[in-house]
Amino acid sequence: MPRISIVIPAKNGMPVIRSCLEGIHSQTLAGQTEVIVIDSGSEDGTLEIAREYGARIHQIPPEKFNHGSTRNLGVTLAKGEFVVMTVQDAAFSDNQCLEKMIRHFDDPKVAGVCGQQIVGHDRDKNPLQWFNPQGDPDIIKYRFEDPETFKKLPGKEQHTFCRWDDVIAMYRKEVLEKVPFFHISFGEDTLWAREALSKGYALVYDYSARVYHYHHQDFTFYFRRTFIIHYQTYKFYNYIYYSGYLVRQLGVMTYRIFRKKLSAHEKWYWWKYNLNIQLARCYATNMFYLISKFRGMPGIEKTLKKKVGLPPQGVQNSIKTDKNE
Repeated sequence: MPRISIVIPAKNGMPVIRSCLEGIHSQTLAGQTEVIVIDSGSEDGTLEIAREYGARIHQIPPEKFNHGSTRNLGVTLAKGEFVVMTVQDAAFSDNQCLEKMIRHFDDPKVAGVCGQQIVGHDRDKNPLQWFNPQGDPDIIKYRFEDPETFKKLPGKEQHTFCRWDDVIAMYRKEVLEKVPFFHISFGEDTLWAREALSKGYALVYDYSARVYHYHHQDFTFYFRRTFIIHYQTYKFYNYIYYSGYLVRQLGVMTYRIFRKKLSAHEKWYWWKYNLNIQLARCYATNMFYLISKFRGMPGIEKTLKKKVGLPPQGVQNSIKTDKNE
């Protein structure tokens, strides 16, 4: 009987899922794990690769996929005492990630442990996202002795405790059975964290447990993603998040890019790339604010349905950023 069940939602993950599975099999606790791949209509070699690594495969129709309900399905399929949620394009950064997370469950009050996403120093990935640690990783534990104290906090303050991330998170299975994920298409992880804290459980953020994970983003991708994040934040936490003024952001972005040890062509490419991201963020934020002010939640939900749609699927960057490459 496995001690740890690792659940991976998958669809057409052939370019990336092998690295994910190799990282799992390299773990010091690999002998105590099972891997469950929930596939929603792959048409490439994803399933063949998953079988090669001994994963249990459960297939669902594409229209049945939902970030919350699909992960709840994974919990029902899991045989382990602990359940790890990750994604097909994430790869553990070292062979002790599972070990680092599971140690925190010695405290019976801990419901879950969340790690950290990082981006490697690869030439085809946004250099402004490259991982540059400034010190030892943080380990933070949150628990409210009186859950009513947490429930009475303003939504914005609640949100600061709920930066949960299903790209790398381990859960006590019995808690997931009592506190399942919301049946929503985005943000199921942060809402689960809010529910867990409101029921008196402890959450641990251990940033020594890391996965490499990256999505290449164009204007449309980032606009849609930003608008959906604002929607979730406004709906569940009742505030609109602002990340600074555009001019200041552009200045900081330009300074940071041109300090990087990149070719002139690469600096120019990544400057334009990040300009698109900043413009998309600004456009989505201002649109959301104006709609919320003048049309309220009905207007937001109408815009979400007509102009934004479902969360965009992440893609890797396969382009060359240097003319000589």
